[in-house]
Amino acid sequence: MANEAKPCPCNIGDRFDYEGCGQEVQVEHIKAYVCKPSGKSDKAVIVIHDIFGWQLPNTRYMADLLTAHGYIAICPDFYVGQEAWKPSNDWASFNNWLKTRDSSKIDREIDVVLKYLQEQCGAKRIGVIGFCWGGAAVHHVMLKNPHIKTGVSNYGVIRFFENGYNLLHPTFFIFAEKDEHIPLEQATMMEHSVLQVTQLEQNLKENCKVHYEVKIYPGQTHGFVHRKREDINPQDKPYIEEGRKDMINWLNKYI
Repeated sequence: MANEAKPCPCNIGDRFDYEGCGQEVQVEHIKAYVCKPSGKSDKAVIVIHDIFGWQLPNTRYMADLLTAHGYIAICPDFYVGQEAWKPSNDWASFNNWLKTRDSSKIDREIDVVLKYLQEQCGAKRIGVIGFCWGGAAVHHVMLKNPHIKTGVSNYGVIRFFENGYNLLHPTFFIFAEKDEHIPLEQATMMEHSVLQVTQLEQNLKENCKVHYEVKIYPGQTHGFVHRKREDINPQDKPYIEEGRKDMINWLNKYI
């Protein structure tokens, strides 16, 4: 039974009733969801899922949104067959679960996906986006991989970030003002070592030589770009749409 007094750091939000327009494929040792535009495209985006895994309908919805804007979108299973986190899981087990799912240990999978996109899909310009766990993974990729042109980190959990800020490529960081898990300034009621958004900005300012942007969306909570339904949260709709538009515009600029 889940420990409701101390829930998982990412509640499921609004789980979309969405089947997706793409298909599941096997890419060497990993499975992936792939969606391609009707016309020819040499632009692709790797979508890195959150702790709820590559099959979450919300994440596939975001992949399909990218395809609607002309991108080949692929959402691989970066847990490589291991179970995604479930809302019913006990929070007390989360840290142990996380130890075997390190967001900075995805280099092999990224290389496999890049090869697939280039050789099987004809992609020449490739970016990456990620959500929560995947947002932290985007930060890692932007530090390590010279072949991915740009990244968008959606509320990447900052405590997962490795100690590196000299990004290789332009990166856009999306955060929510009311995110209980990623403090803007003071890490109250959280681990004292939690890195704050303001400190992230300062570290980037001091160390990053490429274009980056950190944007905070008023009144929003963790997961708002992909785990909130705008039709049942009318007060949030403008910010949900703004976050998605900003993400697309960033990709359009650098891919």
